[in-house]
Parts: sequence; C-alpha cells; structure tokens
Amino acid sequence: MPDNDAVSAATTRQVSYHDADAQPLTGQVQQEYIHRYGGPDGSPMDRGEFSPPNCHFLVRYDDGRPVAMGGWRVSESARAELQLDGPVAELKRMYVVPASRGRGHARGVLRDLEQTAAAAGAEWIVLETGMMQPEAVALYQSSGFEPVAAFGHYADSPHSIHLGKRLGPIG
Repeated sequence: MPDNDAVSAATTRQVSYHDADAQPLTGQVQQEYIHRYGGPDGSPMDRGEFSPPNCHFLVRYDDGRPVAMGGWRVSESARAELQLDGPVAELKRMYVVPASRGRGHARGVLRDLEQTAAAAGAEWIVLETGMMQPEAVALYQSSGFEPVAAFGHYADSPHSIHLGKRLGPIG
C-alpha cells in the first residue's frame, strides 16, 4: 500500500488483528484507555469480526518499527442502530505510540482504512471515541467525520462521541 505522507520511511501493512506486531500496540492502547478513562475498552471484539472479508486491520511501520494501527469491521448492528442505507464499516483500535505522534501516522492509517472500506463496498464508516481523546476527535473531524446518533457498546455513555462519514456507493 503506497504512502504519500511526509513520513518517507513509513509503510503500512495489512495484518491479522492478532498479529505479533498488532498485539503489543493493542496492549498499549488499552493502557492509554486505563490512563484516560480509568479502565480498558470493554467493547466486544469477536475474533471472527476481524477475519477477512469482514474486516481490514493495519499496522504502520516507521523504519521497521510498528508505530500505529487501526482497523475496521463490518457492522450490521451499527447500520441497524443508525438506520443507515448500505454496508457500514466501524473503525476500531486506532492508535499511535506516543513517541511517533504528530508525524502523520494516524492520518495515514485513517486514509488507508477509508480506502479499503470503500473498496470493500462500505458506504459508511463510523466510530466511537471519547471526550478524553480530543486529538482523535480533531483528526476525525478534520477528515470529514460528523456527529451521528449514539450506537454500540458505549451508546449510553455520556463521555462517548459517535462520528460517521459517508463513503458513498462504489460503482
């Protein structure tokens, strides 16, 4: 997957959600949630939801080191709860290691996830994030995401922010 970011040494690779490079990043993002919210993300993450063709998970590397990750999964429940037409991809586990933030890695992963979701036929991409992650909210809003109705595991949480973006039908 080609990268056109300012980070010339960065590459992005599709991996399994349970890949050896993804798992340490997953542990780090959970620690970030504990630090910011007092506990880990409790969203159900069924292994089957992260098996192709119902998902796409990426790890981004900088000089060969895994520095960022993110994925999407097909979400029939989000489509139904939000009453959206067409297939819906739900973003999950977007994360950049602290030492690599501010270098375009998150924007690169997000761009690649949007492109792969659209190529897979998703007409919408949605996500849940939280008020304690203002940098994430700013990234999504600057990338065209807008507020959507609350959905999913944290639909009733007063600290959750729900955003979505129409990708449009392919064809």
